[in-house]
Amino acid sequence: MLVVDVNEFYSPTGGGVRTYIDRKMSIMADMGHELICIACGKEDRVEERAGGGKIIYIKSPGLPFDKNYGLFSRAEPIWRWLDQLQPDVVETSSPWRPAWIVGKWQGGALKSFFMHNDNIAAYPMRWLEGLAPPEQIEEACAIYARYMNRFLTLYDTVVTNGPALQKRLTRRGVRIDAAMTLGIERSHFSPSLRDERLRAAMLRQIGLPPEGHLLIGIGRHHGEKRWPLVIDAVRMAGDKLPVGLMLLGTGPESKRLEVRIDGNPHIRLFRPVYERNELARIMASADALIHGSEAEPFGLVPSEAMASGLPLIVPDTGGCAEVADPLTSETYRARDTAAAAAAIHRLFAREPAILRKAAIVAAGRVRTDREHAVDLMAYYQSLIDARDGTGVSAARRA
Repeated sequence: MLVVDVNEFYSPTGGGVRTYIDRKMSIMADMGHELICIACGKEDRVEERAGGGKIIYIKSPGLPFDKNYGLFSRAEPIWRWLDQLQPDVVETSSPWRPAWIVGKWQGGALKSFFMHNDNIAAYPMRWLEGLAPPEQIEEACAIYARYMNRFLTLYDTVVTNGPALQKRLTRRGVRIDAAMTLGIERSHFSPSLRDERLRAAMLRQIGLPPEGHLLIGIGRHHGEKRWPLVIDAVRMAGDKLPVGLMLLGTGPESKRLEVRIDGNPHIRLFRPVYERNELARIMASADALIHGSEAEPFGLVPSEAMASGLPLIVPDTGGCAEVADPLTSETYRARDTAAAAAAIHRLFAREPAILRKAAIVAAGRVRTDREHAVDLMAYYQSLIDARDGTGVSAARRA
């Protein structure tokens, strides 16, 4: 099966989307399939992957507020590539121009709209919080759900990356046909990579002794991640605990986060770690991962942390809450700094040896990206098999 993903969110310097596509490409090649990603680029070029698949970059304007990403502006270059490639399945996930570009392409491929994010939770609900209850904000944004349902009529199937997003969008009346829960490269992460000397060195970098508590946060410095909440919660918890935070990432909010930290020696920003083996060692050597975003549709980084044997401190709604193991995690009321600080206290009040053993057991239960790919390909194949002689799938006729 040839799958082409028209992906406006893929970038060589990106985060979760880049990781997902690169791994999916490799896994599908091992399964005998091929994945080709059409992405925005600074120039037209094709990047062949040694293990199978390729990235086709189409010259596109960059986002004005984040030059790591671009925007597809014209349909014709994408249509030409799709006409040439003749895929069995074409996917896209952006609700803006790509949704209509792929939806209006006249080829015979199965068309799948893959919901990877929640723009309502990431933007208006964050911008307007405090001005109105979340229910009123959602109701005011109902026009966006109606907009999505218009272009979704062009697709054979609409899938989400997990149950959190499926529940959220279904509640708003958005068409969803299936939830294809994501997974991670679990074999890459392991509790066995824990290094006490590395842990002590990281604690020294944030001014804490070996008996201190090392929290780690990983992700883009973007408003939807709610790092200011995390920083404030760690500072608040630090009034009673020797706890500190290493925050790995970069983005448009980096300077504001530095201001927020305000010289606190136990909270520091660090550049992203792109080398997977090094990142896996760092994760395994921390004491817990903390996250602030209730808008996460799937907890990719929390899943990697769990596979590394880390407990989690995450909001009680969204993708992070869906993947959190209750035996090794503490959840807190979303958007509540004091609740997050209390969750830090609760986690470190647990018996460390018991918590460590439970976290190691939980690490082996984390869903893998291979399981996700197998389920997704089987689902697509079932829709292709259901087609009749007109070339229109059963799902689309329905």
